[in-house]
Amino acid sequence: MPLLVSAVVLILLLPFLLARQWTANSEEASHWVRHTHEVEAAAHELEALIREADSIAIAMGAGSTSATLSSRLDNTLSKIDGSLDELVQLSRDNPTQQVLAGSLRTLIHRRVEIARRMAAGVSREDYLQLIDELYGRYQVRDLFDDFLRKEGELLAERTAYAETRRRQARWTGIAGLLAQLALAGGVIFLLYRLEQRRHASERELRRASERALAVMQTVREPIVLLDSELKMVMHNAAFAELYAEEGSGNVEGMLVEIGHGAWQDPVIRQRLSDVINRGRELWDYEHVQRTADGLTRTMLVNARRMQVPDRDDDVALVTVSDITAQKAAQQRIGDLNRQLEGKIAQVTEVNRELEAFSYSVSHDLRAPLRHVAGFADKLARHLGEAQDERTRHYLEVISSSARRMSTLIDDLLVYSRLGRNAMKLQAVDMQSLVQDTRAVLDANQQSDIEEGASAHRVEWRIAPLPVVVADENMMRQVWLNLLGNAVKYSVRSEPAVIEVSCRTTDEGEHHFSVHDNGVGFSMDYAGKLFGVFQRLHKASDYPGTGIGLASVRRVVERHGGRIWAESAPGEGATFHFVLPAADTTFNTSIHGT
Repeated sequence: MPLLVSAVVLILLLPFLLARQWTANSEEASHWVRHTHEVEAAAHELEALIREADSIAIAMGAGSTSATLSSRLDNTLSKIDGSLDELVQLSRDNPTQQVLAGSLRTLIHRRVEIARRMAAGVSREDYLQLIDELYGRYQVRDLFDDFLRKEGELLAERTAYAETRRRQARWTGIAGLLAQLALAGGVIFLLYRLEQRRHASERELRRASERALAVMQTVREPIVLLDSELKMVMHNAAFAELYAEEGSGNVEGMLVEIGHGAWQDPVIRQRLSDVINRGRELWDYEHVQRTADGLTRTMLVNARRMQVPDRDDDVALVTVSDITAQKAAQQRIGDLNRQLEGKIAQVTEVNRELEAFSYSVSHDLRAPLRHVAGFADKLARHLGEAQDERTRHYLEVISSSARRMSTLIDDLLVYSRLGRNAMKLQAVDMQSLVQDTRAVLDANQQSDIEEGASAHRVEWRIAPLPVVVADENMMRQVWLNLLGNAVKYSVRSEPAVIEVSCRTTDEGEHHFSVHDNGVGFSMDYAGKLFGVFQRLHKASDYPGTGIGLASVRRVVERHGGRIWAESAPGEGATFHFVLPAADTTFNTSIHGT
């Protein structure tokens, strides 16, 4: 815009300045030419007066005396002084001409004196002498010729200067015209650019308005713009769908008039008025409404003041969210929480009963078992050699049952503690745990051999195992049960091959596997494998209580993992368990404990 204003000013000012310059140059050139012509005219006039005075003086000196000639001579001489002064005055701009004018003044004064003497009357000899002085000694023609020649040269110079000025004025006019045309073209180009930018801005503004309107109409949350009188300025389709009358697709007018009185509550209207008139903001205000469809809904209202481009006053942007379902869900969640609190109280009571039961099992039941085992042993010693085969069998059954009952109680207590005790998460080196478990199993096998059991060779294949975040004691129980089962159920394989491996899944989980080449089992019974007291083999063939795998599942699940088995009869078994990544294990353990 400043460039456009400057161009317009130049277009208007440049012709005026050029015309003024042209006029000044022309007037100056004309003045000097006119001045030169005036000087020449004054010189010619003075020369003519001198000739006239000479003629009259010569006539009167020759004897022609008359009043007319005397009067003409006086008149001519008086004119010579005035013409001489005028010539001197006109030539003041030229020093050279001033010198010649001064010489002319001296000679002309002498000639005037001679003319006066001749007119007064002189002798013949004086007359001839005066004529000789007049046309000899005081001759002015040469001075006049020099004066006029120099003035002619000056006239030629000034005429050339005037012509140069005229040419300059002509070319300056052409240049000014071209400059004016260029400036006019520049102004037209700038106007074109401004028009293009205006059209581009209008298109962009129109597109932005269309985008904003499309977004507003697409949003499923009801939106409305209100003026200071709570009259609707604009709304989207979701608002019309919620509050429009049946059969009508649009709403208009005052807010209080729509939706079968959904907005007639004076409190909400006062709050919306404060938003527009006082600049306040309304955040998450719950308002119960009965909408156009006849349903009572809980609405979450938000409002704030804003400006729109096509209005001078502010409007309020109001958004309405239907939270009826959320309120019902919150109420349902509250009910469920109260029920859960009751269940927790029941579970707490059950846990207290289980703790009492565990205490009773661990203390009250052990004493009778010790009595049974102790008195059976004393009875055997009391009978001594008097025992027959049946008596020894009965006493052996009593002792073995007591021992089995004691072992079963210990396993039940371990299983109970695995479910109740808090987890102590730490970095656990699974490689070290497996090695320690292997050493324990090897020591037990060596003890059995010393007691007379047959030797059983086990070939261990343990791959590198990672460090995980877990409860170390619980993980130790997992490996004792899994590796112990692998050794126990592969006792009839020679040698027994037990493989332990681990891999990391795509989700970052640790997938552990324990494989043996033992007796195996049918997958038809895999669902019973991890249950309490569930056994797939006879106790006489493979001793055990049926609680070990149930304990393993409980530990793995408390760590947020999962466990399963794959097997076939006579082909060994593979037990898999997966532990989640460290952060998942930590979060799961917190919620689990």
